[in-house]
Amino acid sequence: MFYLFSSRQKFSSAILAFFLMFAFSTVVFSQEDSEENTQKAIQLFNQGQDAHEKGDFSGAVKLYDEALKLIPEFPEVEFQRGNAYQLLGNIEEAEKSFRRALELREDWSLPMTSLGAVLVEKGEFAEAETLLTKAIEQDGKNFLAYSALTELRIRTKASAETLKDLLYKLKILTTQASANATVWASRAALENALGLRADAKTSLQRALTLDANNKNVLLELGEIALSEGDNTGAMQTALKLQKISPNSLSTKMFFARAMVANGKSVEALKFLEEIKNPSKEVTDLKNKIAANDAENAAELEKQLEKDEKNAAVLGKLCNLLRVENPTKALDYCRRAYDIEPKNLNHAVGFGAALVQAKQFEQAANLLRYILQFAPENATVHANLATALFQLKRYKEAIVEFNWLIEKQPDLAVAYYFLAISYDSLEQYLDAMANYQQFLKLADAEKNKLEIEKVNLRLPSLQKLLKNKK
Repeated sequence: MFYLFSSRQKFSSAILAFFLMFAFSTVVFSQEDSEENTQKAIQLFNQGQDAHEKGDFSGAVKLYDEALKLIPEFPEVEFQRGNAYQLLGNIEEAEKSFRRALELREDWSLPMTSLGAVLVEKGEFAEAETLLTKAIEQDGKNFLAYSALTELRIRTKASAETLKDLLYKLKILTTQASANATVWASRAALENALGLRADAKTSLQRALTLDANNKNVLLELGEIALSEGDNTGAMQTALKLQKISPNSLSTKMFFARAMVANGKSVEALKFLEEIKNPSKEVTDLKNKIAANDAENAAELEKQLEKDEKNAAVLGKLCNLLRVENPTKALDYCRRAYDIEPKNLNHAVGFGAALVQAKQFEQAANLLRYILQFAPENATVHANLATALFQLKRYKEAIVEFNWLIEKQPDLAVAYYFLAISYDSLEQYLDAMANYQQFLKLADAEKNKLEIEKVNLRLPSLQKLLKNKK
């Protein structure tokens, strides 16, 4: 969350100098020195904003610091300095700057909102609520304040009535022409928290049309993906968040949860360990991951002896044993699915287990059925693509691999199997294009074997294309 003053908003020297004369009435400067410092400070501030806008946040901070050395009481610089620090992931310094900006201009809603958002991120909810409420009182269309307040309400597990009251206000805001992706994402978050999943998805689709790279929108999409067992989709969203907002604490926590969902608990813990000055929520997440990791299959099976129809335990065993013992995992997945057939997590897990157990025909049938209820579930599409590919139903597999690529254009392995599918159908031009795209995106270490196979295939494929031409 940050603001930049546009070129139209950049301060003219004459206007700012007029206000600064009163700000420094207690400091003795010669008029010549005062005017010179003012001019330099304004110039540095505008240079800092230019760097800020280009994504050079470290460079922006240096320029803001230089401006503050010349004019220590410059609230606009403090505010932008806080925004730059926030984007660098330095929450402590961001908080200091926002507080200083508010000291210098007590009722300024921009730093008030940003400070409130920072405090929400740190888990300091009481002061955050006071600031955000005041910011909204000052400006009833303060979308960012509403966004931070929404996060606060959800994280503090506010009552359904409180959430409904906030949702009512956001519904009014989203009817306005000025409503942006952030306010639509907040509405979706509240709808999801209240169990209105279909409404939340509709709101998110609206948000995506306004800004496909909005962090809040992506986080909410990721939350829904996790809740529906779409671990592949959750990881795709996490990777996208890493690109657009790598220093955000909410991005880091979601990325860790997505890794856990995809069976990478050890990597998730290592990732969380790198967070400096972790908040209570980060510590709680680490403890939860460690506890779940320690809960091995033997312990879960003991729990199952006492309650053989415990769908939650069956679901955990389904995920835990899928790679190590696919036959056993398949039994647990089936039992969980039979007990709770409407639970999408169990259905998706069962489909994935069927693929892992190489029961491709049954897997394809079940996964196609699931897609009727979860058409955007990337995990289902990925497993269906694999099942169809293994069944040599290449035309159908191509449809699924293309769906995955459309959602994640840099998914190297999808291009690899897409190329083989086209190759098998003797559609050599499409095969060549996808082999080349795979080589462009492939990781030299992770995809070493596939790269070697493609390089062996390309010479003969080139001859086939030449002869066909």
